[in-house]
Amino acid sequence: MNRFVRYAAVTAIIFYSCNGNKEKSPPPVAPRDTTINKTNSYSELFFDSASMEKYIVAEKLHDTLADRVRSFYNSRNYQYAWFLDGTIAEYVPTFIEMQNNYIGYSGDSSLYDPRLEGIIDSIKNNKDSFNVKSPLLMNTELRLTEQFFRFANRAWAGSNQQPKDLGWFIPRKKVDVVSLLDSLIRNKGKDVSRYEPVNRQYNLLKEYLLKYYGIEKEGGWPAITDPGKKVYKEGDSSAVITQIKRRLFASGDFEGNDTSSSFTPRLAEAVKNYQTRYGFTSDGKVNSKLVKEMNKPVGDRIRQILINMERIRWVPAEPPANYLLINIPEYRLHVYENGKYAWNMGVVVGTPAHNTVIFSGDLKYVVFSPYWNVPPGILKNEVLPGIRRDPSYLARHHMEKIGNSVRQKPGPWNSLGGVKFLFPNSYNIYLHDTPSRSLFDRDQRAFSHGCIRLHEPKRLAQYLLRDDPKWDSASIDKAMKSQKEQYVTLKQTVPVFIGYFTAWVDREGRLNFRDDVYGHDKKMAEHLFAVK
Repeated sequence: MNRFVRYAAVTAIIFYSCNGNKEKSPPPVAPRDTTINKTNSYSELFFDSASMEKYIVAEKLHDTLADRVRSFYNSRNYQYAWFLDGTIAEYVPTFIEMQNNYIGYSGDSSLYDPRLEGIIDSIKNNKDSFNVKSPLLMNTELRLTEQFFRFANRAWAGSNQQPKDLGWFIPRKKVDVVSLLDSLIRNKGKDVSRYEPVNRQYNLLKEYLLKYYGIEKEGGWPAITDPGKKVYKEGDSSAVITQIKRRLFASGDFEGNDTSSSFTPRLAEAVKNYQTRYGFTSDGKVNSKLVKEMNKPVGDRIRQILINMERIRWVPAEPPANYLLINIPEYRLHVYENGKYAWNMGVVVGTPAHNTVIFSGDLKYVVFSPYWNVPPGILKNEVLPGIRRDPSYLARHHMEKIGNSVRQKPGPWNSLGGVKFLFPNSYNIYLHDTPSRSLFDRDQRAFSHGCIRLHEPKRLAQYLLRDDPKWDSASIDKAMKSQKEQYVTLKQTVPVFIGYFTAWVDREGRLNFRDDVYGHDKKMAEHLFAVK
């Protein structure tokens, strides 16, 4: 139970709103289906609604949970779900195992109910004392249903913490736990993965989580001596290189039993693999910064995986067929077409002082040769002081006053470059080109005032307008350089999700980690790992 204490989660992802999305009202209680009787029922055992209401009051179930219990049994006309033909159903052990597996890998011991498991064991092991009229049987039936709803809500929907309190303004998915229980019963506890409402990333991360628990149990991975200003590369020899090999072997980046002090070509490939997984330039060289990353304890990585599994619980199990995903800590935009991954590009996001907001929207407009309307903060802190210092400031920066605001004219000098992409939102965030290309050469790219700069803006314009014969490569080039603003409305909007994931499994099956650039992981950890 030690891990339960260490990783105990608090008991208490997707459209946008400046104040966060409001939770929708819970669905109404399902009407009672009186067509079900003992001649056509799933179970031969029934109980009365008054007994259920007595249980709800005695157990002090909150309104949402109580209504879910009512809906479930109304739709069954109060026939038993967990006991069939005078015996406990075969999927009861399946559910208990599902629950205990979740507790084991998540560390969320708040769901553990030893009393319930004790009662079930007693019923299974003492068949002679099985009494269909016993209040214990009915209470166990209702407790199992209550426990399933608690489990499903936590394991598949996530903690009760509001995402907006953690800087996440993408509405979290809704999980119909009543339908999930119906599915468990209908399928007799088999093939749960077919209807389990979690994104594919969730189970991929879970597999690595279990591996990392194994590494932690064995004492973690070996530390590497900080090389200081020394940079190790292929062909070098040092006792530290042996440490690097052992460290990379522990995390699965380096294979074989070579523990020599020579920096071999195989080790160079292993280092490149590690660098790719952690967002470093993949040059196969080991310096002090890389060693510092390698020396972070496996327990830190376990917590990072758990934090991102919680975020994955918020997102749809099945995303739209076509969409754009910007992962802020990764500094990349990913394009998905017809449900499949298409391509990606680098991006520059907001600085820690000017966070890019985590939200979603629908990309609707491509704007060629755009004006740049200077945001109020930049106007106050940069432009107006510049005008006071230098009367020619506006002219030198190709700007003009429009009422009380200032905008920059289209052209090669424009901060938005030759094109911007609008998905209307209350945060004034959009995607755009930039004349400052050098920043894309850096591993970490949090430099903007909040909007997202694109490494290949023309490529995105071509992709979004690919079905419009008027917009070929030449016409897009011309529009980007025309110095005359032109709006193009997309025939069909494209969902855009701006997310924040610091751990994920890539298409090659590799576990990736990135830095917590905005401190959102740290804030999440305060909720997930608070010792109760």
